[in-house]
Amino acid sequence: MRYFVAVAEELHFGRAALRLGIAQPPLSRAISRLEHRLGVLLLERTSRAVALTGAGAVLLREGRAALDAMAAAERRTQRASLNGPAGLVLVSKAGASSELLAKLLDAYAAEPGSVPVEVMLCGIGEQEPALRDGRADVALLHQPFDSVAGFDTEEMSTERQAVMLPAGHPLSIRESMTIAEALTIPGLPPARWPLAEGGYPDGPGPEIRDHAQLLQLVALGRTAVILPETVRSLITGLAAVPVSDAPKVTTVIAWPPHSRSRALATLVRTATRL
Repeated sequence: MRYFVAVAEELHFGRAALRLGIAQPPLSRAISRLEHRLGVLLLERTSRAVALTGAGAVLLREGRAALDAMAAAERRTQRASLNGPAGLVLVSKAGASSELLAKLLDAYAAEPGSVPVEVMLCGIGEQEPALRDGRADVALLHQPFDSVAGFDTEEMSTERQAVMLPAGHPLSIRESMTIAEALTIPGLPPARWPLAEGGYPDGPGPEIRDHAQLLQLVALGRTAVILPETVRSLITGLAAVPVSDAPKVTTVIAWPPHSRSRALATLVRTATRL
């Protein structure tokens, strides 16, 4: 499966073999054996190109999920060996849902049979991979920004989004504004986050590395940003104006569907009760 996923992602046997650290002939033979075993054609091969068939596209999606599950099982097994099986690791985005998370941890600690919960705080978009690859047992995710595909979930809260402004800004008295208005406020250009390939996009806004830095720059009057309304309580010096056409943000508690942990079940029940 790992061989197939590499070929399907590279669409080139030579590059896939180099990525896997093997020779190309055994890689080709392995893919042919897989096609024979499944009884379907996974890849269309010509002398110039490799392309996925419809069946190949399905196996790529399923294969990635299977490999993620295997990696997660390995990590969770190693964690149990090092730390004992009793504790839970909960991952959440730093600065998000702080009040809700504190209430959840307090309420869970009061439950009979509760276990220690290690909280892993991470950057934007990092909590979902941590749950998928086994570094965490449970996560707080935020829709529509985080994918919950392949997880079991329960909704915890839903809130509006607002544009965060420096306290006392002339626009802070507005009852609402649109996304277009929030992104074009004079003197408060949108912040720039790092690109996946390195560097920052062009623009007048400040370069941002993390959420804490972003909120401080908003309070200092250097930028404005659209975030869930409750973020306003994280730092003094902010004003929040609801954004009328921004989607609402739903916080969910998510966990792997194959989990049979009693401790995790109790945590989820506590979350739904909250």
